[in-house]
Amino acid sequence: MKNVLMVAYSFPPAGGPGVQRSLKFAKYLGLFGWTPFILTRDVKNMRLKDESLIKDIPEGVGIYRTNPYELTELKGVPGLVGKFAARKVLIPDGERLWELFSKKTAVEIIKNDGIELIYTTSVPYSSHLLGLYLKKTFPGIPWVADFRDEWTNNPYLLDNPHNTARMAIERGMERSILKRADYMVANTPVMLENFLRDNKGIGLEERSCVIPNGYDKEDFKFLENIPQKNTVFTITYTGSLYGRRKPDNFFLSLQELIAEGKADPEKIRIRFIGAYKKEQMAQTLEKYGLQGIVEILPYMDHDGCIRKMAASDALLLIEGGGPGGKAFHTGKLFEYLAAGRPILANIPAGGAAARLISETGSGLISDCGDTGKTGENILKLYEAWHENKNIPEPDRAQIAKYDRKVLTGELARIFDRVCSKNTYPSISKEYARLRLLRR
Repeated sequence: MKNVLMVAYSFPPAGGPGVQRSLKFAKYLGLFGWTPFILTRDVKNMRLKDESLIKDIPEGVGIYRTNPYELTELKGVPGLVGKFAARKVLIPDGERLWELFSKKTAVEIIKNDGIELIYTTSVPYSSHLLGLYLKKTFPGIPWVADFRDEWTNNPYLLDNPHNTARMAIERGMERSILKRADYMVANTPVMLENFLRDNKGIGLEERSCVIPNGYDKEDFKFLENIPQKNTVFTITYTGSLYGRRKPDNFFLSLQELIAEGKADPEKIRIRFIGAYKKEQMAQTLEKYGLQGIVEILPYMDHDGCIRKMAASDALLLIEGGGPGGKAFHTGKLFEYLAAGRPILANIPAGGAAARLISETGSGLISDCGDTGKTGENILKLYEAWHENKNIPEPDRAQIAKYDRKVLTGELARIFDRVCSKNTYPSISKEYARLRLLRR
């Protein structure tokens, strides 16, 4: 067995979608000859917790927790000042203090635990800055940088960019990481295309690939006990709503179907599961006249959320358009695939998420803001439910490629080849197709 230091700020008992990728890699790396040692934050003052995820951490995995110095978790006036500092002063993100004060612990782990490879994952991007520091300190140890989300091309940053000077600093940080990392992993093909386009001349083409998010089959063992149809047509959305990710187009489409008499409001239930601002959601529902149809459920643990997905007649996926919007797909999309329910997607047409849904035949897609097409898709699924028909028919073989165990095998393959001093790690034929997808 070889030892890998995984720098993962988001790790159980932390909740939220960002936890799943590093957790599942840690869960299955032992099957491929790698023992993970996790460097993460401590749990003090952690706002979003999911204790159900702890069961996935293998016995014997070393977990080192350091003070996050999370300024946004302070209360009262210090918390307000902390939020300002985290967003406007600390570069590139509020976790920079955690990175700076975790250097000593990271060095000790490498020396004491015989670390043979360093793996960092973002967000936060400060995790990669810690990787850069460790690479300079231990130049003979390979480093793999994994980007769950884009950095300077992140659509939320493009919508609210920092000042010119700070953006230049962050682009410099990003390029330094991409130059020094022995290998870079991107979450989606579009994301990889963007990294390569913007970082020419550093040889990134030959030391990068795509390993997407996925689903864990073990999380879905209970599926055979879930009813295939509800007495009321039930659509479920899980996760957050922020920035461009807004439900208005879906709500407007549903409102119009009901007003036109094409859908019976007594036969439709919409569930939103997550930590939402109650007053804001109430105002939105009142605006579209959907009180009593849309049910708001609080944030729940991962197991409970998956059960709600599987006990639905359709699953709602919402993403905003605009610059950078086509590059990513959320982690929950893969769990939607595994849940086996049709996906109702209101997302950027032609983007990474739309490609995935089309390739797997797992849902109906409408472009952001296309109210007519969204309504048409809602009606198709509603009528299919009413007539006991299953549409669309997903391609199970395609979906199986996103099994977390399979994806971890791909990551371990990269680890092995980088450690063998092979400058250009190979990946399996199946995932080679994801490198660029030049179309």
